[in-house]
Amino acid sequence: MNTIQKSEKERGPAGGVFARFFRWRFCWRVMRRCLFVVACLATLTGLFYAVEDWRGKRAWEKCRRELEAKGEVLDWNAYIPAPVPDDQNIFKAPKMAEWFVKASFAEAFPGKDSKPDNAAAPFRLAPGQDAKNGPVLVAEVDVVPPGAPLPAGKADTVLRFDDTAAREQAAKLLRENLGPCARGVWGGVILARLPDQIKPVQLVLQADTVPTAQALAEFFPGSAVPYTTWNSSDPHDFQVVPAGTNTFQVSLKLSENTPADYLARSQSAVPDLDVLRQALERPRVRMDGDYEQPFVGPVAHFVRFRTVAQLLAQRAQCHLLLGQPEAAWHELKLARDLCRMLAQPPESKGTLLVPAMIDAAISGLYVAIIQDGLRLRVWREPQLAAMQQQLQDINLLLELRGAMNVERAACCHTIETTPRAELETLFSGGDKTKGLWDKLQNPRALFVALCPRGWLYQNMCALASAEQPLLGSLDIPNNQVRPRIADASDEHAQTASHFTPYNFLLRSAVPNFLKATQTMARSQTLANEACTACGLERYRLAHGQYPETLEALVPQFAARLPRDVIGGGLLKYQRTADGGFVLYSIGWNEKDDGGVAGKTTVEGDWVWPSQS
Repeated sequence: MNTIQKSEKERGPAGGVFARFFRWRFCWRVMRRCLFVVACLATLTGLFYAVEDWRGKRAWEKCRRELEAKGEVLDWNAYIPAPVPDDQNIFKAPKMAEWFVKASFAEAFPGKDSKPDNAAAPFRLAPGQDAKNGPVLVAEVDVVPPGAPLPAGKADTVLRFDDTAAREQAAKLLRENLGPCARGVWGGVILARLPDQIKPVQLVLQADTVPTAQALAEFFPGSAVPYTTWNSSDPHDFQVVPAGTNTFQVSLKLSENTPADYLARSQSAVPDLDVLRQALERPRVRMDGDYEQPFVGPVAHFVRFRTVAQLLAQRAQCHLLLGQPEAAWHELKLARDLCRMLAQPPESKGTLLVPAMIDAAISGLYVAIIQDGLRLRVWREPQLAAMQQQLQDINLLLELRGAMNVERAACCHTIETTPRAELETLFSGGDKTKGLWDKLQNPRALFVALCPRGWLYQNMCALASAEQPLLGSLDIPNNQVRPRIADASDEHAQTASHFTPYNFLLRSAVPNFLKATQTMARSQTLANEACTACGLERYRLAHGQYPETLEALVPQFAARLPRDVIGGGLLKYQRTADGGFVLYSIGWNEKDDGGVAGKTTVEGDWVWPSQS
């Protein structure tokens, strides 16, 4: 009992201190002071937000006035396409909206239903044959020391392995053995002849030591199979395997279908293509939907566009390999007409950047098939004249300029008018932030949730001003690009874009317009070169040879000569000793490198593949 009482006495003082602390902490005098501090902080915070909101709104209004004084249009309503009569609207034709329109960007890249083999999808292919074309043997190589006797009956050609010219000789030998061929759009090499008609070349290589299979594979360059701008890299078409101590077999990877097989297999898609062809007879385009919010309204089904363009391109390619230019043009023309559904002229002043880049990609594929036909010398006068007309109508730089304007107006309008919660979701990549921890893991969403509205206006100023210097590199009336201005403006933007609350959203909201400009300039150059090459081929068909100068094409074989988008001069041209020609642009470096292509878009000349 005494022990318990002693224990209670020992705990008493501590308990009393703890109680006195709480009584002091929550007494009215202390509470009044705390409430005063909280009120002061709330007032200062409110005042801070009010001042920042006022400053931000004022800065945006000033920025907007300055840009509009330069002729720029920042009002999103100006870019909303006007209503179109149903009987003139491509998207009101049967199946067009179902096939080519999605409700949002997230749905525009669906994946599975875009595959041409999917039986539930439009433009589907018939099931493939069980027996696929495997690699075809194209050469048997014997390696012998220099001066050694040659293998009996196995010497179609003898080459020195260390001779720099031997690689091109080997490529030419294989090209002649393969006959007409092309790199298929869906992969592999398509031969005009049947694989069992290919007899392997008997090649003897003289070398001090027997090379490895990998070294020998590098000896056979990708140029043995002609390339186009659609696939200008070396895809290592040839497979080399040892067949003995000093012998090798060289095989070529083929497409799974021959030209006739692919045309037969894709015949099941022809009814859908005919529906599309009929719809494209209408002159105008407008997708139904709500355009009030730029990134919420309807968008093109980009994967479907790509799939249909590839289907048409490979069908055209197969017709070319079979020597059927009219049938090839029937398919290829539709591939280019398809782009009218992406650009949406003339109802709007432009489109977003993604549709413009898809348009450029389809245009590049279109030009690549034109190249195939010119190389194979299958095109005839009617098709060449029609191609020139289509090529002259391609104006990718104007599309880029419009896309940059639309992107700017769309971003600023979205930030200004979208509620905070929806804006958080947008800057979270479409994922809703459910709590504080989610927001802490996503700085952009946290910034949008907590920052003053004025900071969003300041970010709108940064967004609106960021691309203005780059716009100065586009000379739309003359269809030219000034690379130095573009590079300088991008370099300035990179060095000046240190982090501040006023430009926090800049990098996540603004696309890489410099890269887009380089891509569009390159694609427009290829279209201009293709137009010129068609005129050159028309001249050759009429006169038996290419002209001395490009000026000889006007006016019979070209209404006008396309200018180089870099510098504005004529494209560089000269005839070659083997009866072909060299045609090129001076390229992004603005320097004439003598028709030598670079490894990247910004290096060397932009060269049209040689024709001979």
